[in-house]
Amino acid sequence: MDENTSFFERVYQVVRQVPYGRVTSYGAIANYLGAARSARMVGWAMNASHGHNDVPAHRVVNRQGLLTGKHHFGGTNLMQQLLENEGIKVKENKIVDFNKHFWNPADELQP
Repeated sequence: MDENTSFFERVYQVVRQVPYGRVTSYGAIANYLGAARSARMVGWAMNASHGHNDVPAHRVVNRQGLLTGKHHFGGTNLMQQLLENEGIKVKENKIVDFNKHFWNPADELQP
């Protein structure tokens, strides 16, 4: 496994633990993994996760709650629909009450 693959797999391990009805951010995942300046790499991992049906990529958004990864869902509103199916309201591509729904792996998971 090369360095990027192992990093991607570590990202997927975190994302698999994001609870139903909650979201996290690229940066929060990077911080948890000890790679604070690697939020963009987390985004690349999410983009590469399409073959992993057990990775709920729709639960990862940017630090302001924007659905910045939505274009990776086939050019549809699938990301928004998946979030809304979990009870998360989205308005103008942004999560309403973002702080209420935010799940921080650093607070929730053991290192």
